[in-house]
Amino acid sequence: MDMSKMLKDLQKMQSKMIKAQSELKAQSFEAEAGGGMVKVAINGKGVVTMIKINPDAVDKDDVEALEDLIMAAINSAVKQKDDATQNSISDITGGMKIPGLM
Repeated sequence: MDMSKMLKDLQKMQSKMIKAQSELKAQSFEAEAGGGMVKVAINGKGVVTMIKINPDAVDKDDVEALEDLIMAAINSAVKQKDDATQNSISDITGGMKIPGLM
């Protein structure tokens, strides 16, 4: 086993991880719920950057439905971000499960 080669490979992987993390942080993930009644966007850090609500989704007698739509849209955007992160890590590690990465 060539330790020098292994260290170089680990340094390359670390460099790719840093680049991937930076690229993911710059991405935006958009999702919608209720057939577009509620739209949200989050950035790669998971911060909500946009919420748009169609006025037809607002019913003062059914606030819970609107709350559910907002929650569903946000959860969908978070899942997109998590999937993109996992795919990026998997591409770099060749599918190896490395403790602490995810």
